[in-house]
Amino acid sequence: MRLDLPLPPPPDVLRRGPFRAGAFSSRLHDPVVTAMVGRWLGIAFLTCFVTGLISHLLQYPPSWLVLPSRPVWGYRLSQGIHVTTGLAAVPLLLAKLWTVYPRLFAWPPATSLLCALERLSLLVLVPSALLEVATGVANVAQWYPWPFFFPTMHLWLGWITVGALLVHVATKAPVILDALRRPRAAEPAGDGMSRRGFMTAVGAAVGVVTLTTAGHTVWPLRHLAVLTPRRPDLGPQGLPVNRTAAAAGVERANAEAFRLEVRGPKPYTLSLAELRAMPQHESELPITCVEGWSASARWGGVRLSDLLDAAGAPPDASARVVSLEQSGIYNDSEVGADHARDPLTLLALDLNGEPLALDHGFPCRLIAPNRPGVLQTKWVTRLEVLA
Repeated sequence: MRLDLPLPPPPDVLRRGPFRAGAFSSRLHDPVVTAMVGRWLGIAFLTCFVTGLISHLLQYPPSWLVLPSRPVWGYRLSQGIHVTTGLAAVPLLLAKLWTVYPRLFAWPPATSLLCALERLSLLVLVPSALLEVATGVANVAQWYPWPFFFPTMHLWLGWITVGALLVHVATKAPVILDALRRPRAAEPAGDGMSRRGFMTAVGAAVGVVTLTTAGHTVWPLRHLAVLTPRRPDLGPQGLPVNRTAAAAGVERANAEAFRLEVRGPKPYTLSLAELRAMPQHESELPITCVEGWSASARWGGVRLSDLLDAAGAPPDASARVVSLEQSGIYNDSEVGADHARDPLTLLALDLNGEPLALDHGFPCRLIAPNRPGVLQTKWVTRLEVLA
């Protein structure tokens, strides 16, 4: 079927309001500006999509995928890029929509089947892109005014947005390529801001957003992170806290009554004093949350591999850690064999040379390299050997 077949024109009586000729007079509503902004927005969206997939796989790994524990900064890098790029996409998306919104009132609305397909792709692309960015910003602020589970919704919205974007780019490819090849001298005459001025303003907005948000991951920029809800150097023991003990329903832990139950071929139970009597090790590891913030800290405690060996676990066994927290979807987590046997993976008792604060998981918590913060289970009370 030919997609370039012309469609019958609509009657002129419908040409009213924004559909009338000359309704939009700015010279910046032209294909060149649209293509220039769209190029950078496309790069931002694709970057967010790839790093978002990495984040989702690390949080919810399929059974067939073996996730590595190294490099230790892997998740910190990918999630920092994901959130920073997503926030930088906000001014890019607004600028892109401003340059193209007159096209929503183009006359005639569609001139061919290919043009109609392009217009239909916009019906999916525009709302999905806006919703994807808006919910991502809300997640950074830990604000969830919707009834659905954010990670699942965000993932599927990403697929929908990228799919609609690819269809849109495919249908507009000749126009986009022609616009990007035009010489700068082809700018239409008229009053108002020039292309260069507009692109400079958009670039400045992206730069300001990046500088005032990237500090949640990039340590030298932490004092500029005025638009983020977390600074990586503020919080108990110099480390931020997302979910406090009070929010998790964990009361002040009794060090004397605490027992760590280890289930495996050779089950056993340890008191806090017995845990501290085991060989202690230190790991310099970052903790990274899905909201984008990350911070390095010095953790001290017992290697998880030592606890598994004492329980008679085989070398390729994975493990599950279970929290004192009674509710929530992250009150336990599975630790794959690669992470469980990594010498940097600890059941941590200390943070930066001090016993863990309650909000950081006292009396003990999991800390492992290249692992999302939501899976670094706090207030651990049970360790299970898995086949």
